[in-house]
Amino acid sequence: MKSFRAGPLLVRAAGGIDRDGGGDGPAVLLCHGFGAPGDDLVSLARAVSAPANTRWFFPEAPLDAGVGPGSRAWWQIDMARLQLMMMRGERRPTNEIPAGMEDARAALEACVDALVEHHGVSPERLVLGGFSQGAMITTELTLYGARRYAGLAVLSGTLLCHDRWAMRSDRLRDLIIVQSHGRSDPILGFAEAEMLRDFLVTGGARHTFLPFPGQHAIPPAALAGLEKLLADTLG
Repeated sequence: MKSFRAGPLLVRAAGGIDRDGGGDGPAVLLCHGFGAPGDDLVSLARAVSAPANTRWFFPEAPLDAGVGPGSRAWWQIDMARLQLMMMRGERRPTNEIPAGMEDARAALEACVDALVEHHGVSPERLVLGGFSQGAMITTELTLYGARRYAGLAVLSGTLLCHDRWAMRSDRLRDLIIVQSHGRSDPILGFAEAEMLRDFLVTGGARHTFLPFPGQHAIPPAALAGLEKLLADTLG
């Protein structure tokens, strides 16, 4: 694995012909969740089988999450509000545009642009995805970015800002998407995941939904779904 800057973001790279992201093979870009360190998902490059010479890129979110050493965020979250809603059993709003989300999307898109320009990544051979907040930012980029990608992996994501995303739902047509979610997820509720599923299906995505009997995690069933997504899009 090696690290470098791609546009405004630090990126960790693995796989490829040299195990450091080298070569001209297909690519996967995965974004970590809120509060995780930038290398949180790097181990997936070894855990997930992918087509030959697939390159893996793991961008680090631009903000300090402020919840522990090395914690990063794509945008800040009001944790006190979230915890209060969880205690009250209230659903998280599905039509809010988080402050900072559009800036995060612009930073991630600039990162992808740098990978395309300087590292030979082809958008049509690039699968985007992420976990939790990382799934949200890659869904946002899929809908509002300038490029179309090979596929999308939504690992424990949620329907974030329905009206905004609905304005670009045409970008979903025929896009191959795998979505996984724990039925007992206490952070991003399963009902909201079902709402996201329905939104993606209604938009015309070639969608696979993988619910699992667990919480906010990436279990073997989700990894198997990611493997199939890569085989179907990059194989």
